[in-house]
Amino acid sequence: MTGMTHAMPKGSNVPLGATSIRAVLRWTPGAGVPDVDASALLLGTDGRVRADEDFVFYNQPRHPSGFVRLLPKKRTAEGLTDTVQADVGSLDASVDQVVLAASSDGGTFSGVPDLRIMLYDAAVPDGEPLAVFDVRAETGEETAVICGELYRRGEGWKFRAVGQGYPTGLIGLATAFGISVDDSEPSAATAGPAPQAQPEAQPQPQAEPSYGYPQPASPAAQPAYGYPQPASPTTQPAYGYPQPASPVTQPAYGYPQPAAAAGPAPDPDFRLPPMGPQFIRH
Repeated sequence: MTGMTHAMPKGSNVPLGATSIRAVLRWTPGAGVPDVDASALLLGTDGRVRADEDFVFYNQPRHPSGFVRLLPKKRTAEGLTDTVQADVGSLDASVDQVVLAASSDGGTFSGVPDLRIMLYDAAVPDGEPLAVFDVRAETGEETAVICGELYRRGEGWKFRAVGQGYPTGLIGLATAFGISVDDSEPSAATAGPAPQAQPEAQPQPQAEPSYGYPQPASPAAQPAYGYPQPASPTTQPAYGYPQPASPVTQPAYGYPQPAAAAGPAPDPDFRLPPMGPQFIRH
């Protein structure tokens, strides 16, 4: 880099002559190397976010203002990169600084080789870096780290190399700056189903017979119309179908009934007596 070819030591700062900054995190990937995600927090003068929307990370990759956003990860000849672009010259005056952070997934930063942050003027394609800071693990237990911060100085902006680590990951980093993280809800994988209340047994009303289908015979059951019912002294005939003969059964209308038993055969010599006066022609 021209004029600033040396890597910045931790705690040092440098003025930025640009109003649109591209902050590039770069590391060397490989087998067993944790993945790294860049993030940014927009802070007020009190050093805390103004709202949860001031946290820009992989689940919220764009600030509502549109002036701070994540760019897609890229693989280069030097390694893998994840980038935050901040148009600091357009930010609201209530934003005093932009924290540039990183979190690891699958291990600590002690297992991430060659991690560095490089700042570029986004308005100058393929330009030299404005600042470079090599980020090193301090304890070996860090799963989140503040790489650096952009902050206001008069009418311009400066960059400070920070390198502060957190063993509590992205959640610990976010809560340290006032982000509301609700982790009180039980996990769906561990929470069992809620017990179901057993309903109190209630007396059931007597079922009414369905018309068109035979019902079981009982003293209180009414005949179902259209189908024959079992014969009983109190059963009324079902209209349209023959019923078994009984002394009290009425003929069913519309169908022939069984013939009554035949009486004795008539006398073949029987003759009717003469009816009325008889007239004999002479």
